[in-house]
Amino acid sequence: MGCLQSVACKPRIKRENIVVYDVSATIDHCPTVIEENSPIVLRYKTPYFKASARIVMPPIPRNEAWVVGWIQACTQMEFYNTYGDLGMSSWELPELREGLVKAISDSDGVSYPWYGNTTETVTLSGPTSKPSRFTVSMNDNFYPSVTWAVPVSESNVPLLTRIKRDQSFTTWLVALNMATQEKILLQTVKWRMKVDIAVDPSKTLGSRARLTGRMHQDQPKVLTHMEPIPPNALGKPNANDAQVLMWRPKRGPPLVVIPSK
Repeated sequence: MGCLQSVACKPRIKRENIVVYDVSATIDHCPTVIEENSPIVLRYKTPYFKASARIVMPPIPRNEAWVVGWIQACTQMEFYNTYGDLGMSSWELPELREGLVKAISDSDGVSYPWYGNTTETVTLSGPTSKPSRFTVSMNDNFYPSVTWAVPVSESNVPLLTRIKRDQSFTTWLVALNMATQEKILLQTVKWRMKVDIAVDPSKTLGSRARLTGRMHQDQPKVLTHMEPIPPNALGKPNANDAQVLMWRPKRGPPLVVIPSK
């Protein structure tokens, strides 16, 4: 029996109709760069994580719109700045630290659930009569500032002795139906960034800090299976808004230096 209405016959977008190829996920093969230009803070810039994929989407039915792009979440974070035997400051994601959630969105804070909305996503509005071919790409790195002095002190005396950071992310390539919120997972990538910097605060500015441990990062893993996206990876808060800076002294109770937003 033929279709009585064309609406009843409109094809659905399915995973098997979407072609994904030339998936690339890399971390630049260069060491973290330390900057000692300021008497107030040390800065360091890690190599970039980069992901890209080429996609062919089938024709989009009338009254449908799809977004294809990258979603990223932080799944683990250790970020400790040690000040000799006085204690350490620590950037923390409390819900992640306490095991209340499996991941926290790493969106730009505007484009939820997407990592960003420039090269990271493409929007397709139906009807389209032919397949659509495009590339989506993203990159990410760390470029923070760490105070030479103890962050809860009014003194500017440099006492920083070590920076240790170890952070893990899962990045998904996703097609999202904007009306129904149906998500089709196209690819899953896992990556990790580690930083270990030894500091001698007694030395002159410009010669205090050096990288220790491995100079280069492990390359990302493009998984052969799809990993589901935890709900917290899709909405507010993102990692930048959820993180808290703690001061954890060797003696005495911990203090919140910068609360979550």
